[in-house]
Amino acid sequence: MTFKDLGIDQDIVDALEAKGITNPFPIQEQAIPLALTGQDIIGQAKTGTGKTFGFGLPLIQSLGLDPAKGAQALVVVPTRELAIQVAEDLVTATANRSTTVAAIYGGKSYEGQVAEIEAGAQIIVGTPGRLIDLSKQKLLNLGNIRFMVLDEADEMLDLGFLPDVERLFAYTPEGRQTMLFSATMPGTIVQLARKYQNRPVHIRVNDPDEGHTKADIKQFFYRAHALDKDECVGRILQAEGRGKTIIFCRTKRQAGKVADELVERGFKATALHGDMSQEARERSMISFRTGKKDILVATEVAARGIDVDDVTHVINYTVPEDEKAYLHRTGRTGRAGRTGIAITFVDWDDLNRWKHINDALELGVPEPLETYSSSEHLFTELGIAKGTKGRLIPAKPEERKPQLDRKPQGSRDRGPRRPQGDKPVARTAAPREANSDRQRRRTRGGTQG
Repeated sequence: MTFKDLGIDQDIVDALEAKGITNPFPIQEQAIPLALTGQDIIGQAKTGTGKTFGFGLPLIQSLGLDPAKGAQALVVVPTRELAIQVAEDLVTATANRSTTVAAIYGGKSYEGQVAEIEAGAQIIVGTPGRLIDLSKQKLLNLGNIRFMVLDEADEMLDLGFLPDVERLFAYTPEGRQTMLFSATMPGTIVQLARKYQNRPVHIRVNDPDEGHTKADIKQFFYRAHALDKDECVGRILQAEGRGKTIIFCRTKRQAGKVADELVERGFKATALHGDMSQEARERSMISFRTGKKDILVATEVAARGIDVDDVTHVINYTVPEDEKAYLHRTGRTGRAGRTGIAITFVDWDDLNRWKHINDALELGVPEPLETYSSSEHLFTELGIAKGTKGRLIPAKPEERKPQLDRKPQGSRDRGPRRPQGDKPVARTAAPREANSDRQRRRTRGGTQG
């Protein structure tokens, strides 16, 4: 099956082939023929399944080779990063047409976005707040919209955007073609579809892994000590075959701190969290997509909707909030037919949360194996060369920390846990590093010179 077989015009097919995109995904095979007939659609598919082209290609084709200037198609998305991503995909498909695409979202100045609208962009991709703001100011006219797409509808619901979405529907003509895409279909989303769509056809990509982790993702779980975790991560990042990696953190502060620590260790890391300016977030995503940086340290919220195909490793620096978040995080790897590796660190304080996730997903690892940066199984399981340290550049003398090879005093001795059938892992304490010159001088008393 090819895009041409689905009825897509040759100029669009050529634009996709120029980017190495030749064969449609299942959601595209179902959505494209229906959308080309003007049919309203409810598409149930997860991020990363190719739904952008599923609604985008019919939309572009229906506008024509040389569409009149002005907004005729509206794609509403929940996050800024997803707005940029979807707009970039649509620009790829319009390479051989005069159709233009504008990304409209908050956190960035109005001037450039308004200029794109005034220049006659036919396809508007945006977040609810900025779209409503510009519409209220009469800077964006949605009265001629012929096609409207609501992407990641369940994320809109989670983020509290549905009242804004309903307002946007009210700004557009009733005769428009409407397509709604969502990973899940809670009752509120179903009611929204009934209210604003005209006899929609429900399409769904069967996912054999639904409610479970994907079969093509290898999962590892380690009970790590907080003081040793950065060293563990540094060694994992030197594993054989490690490519682009996403590290998930629970808080914005933690994400920034981990990214800074990895950069200090010599790795090409960049952060993505809500305290960063929109320009800084865009720079981080561009550097990660292009490979200038191969490690993205992000919070759950900031990374919503991001779709990067060639991620080989996902590291949960902290345990996710629940099983849904776990599936969402780990699902960032093992895409487009590739295999992936997902690693989860479980802190002592997170054991109860982890047990809930383990039970819900039937992972079979209620208490992960106690692991240190020197643990032999860490090296063998993840393909880390023997003797690898967690740095690419040496630490400055005053920043050196003793390696943690054993449990510190005061921690509870719960005993080692290992999967049934595994052999015990022998651990030997590493030799203590020599004191730095500065430390020796302090010990003797006074300072030199």
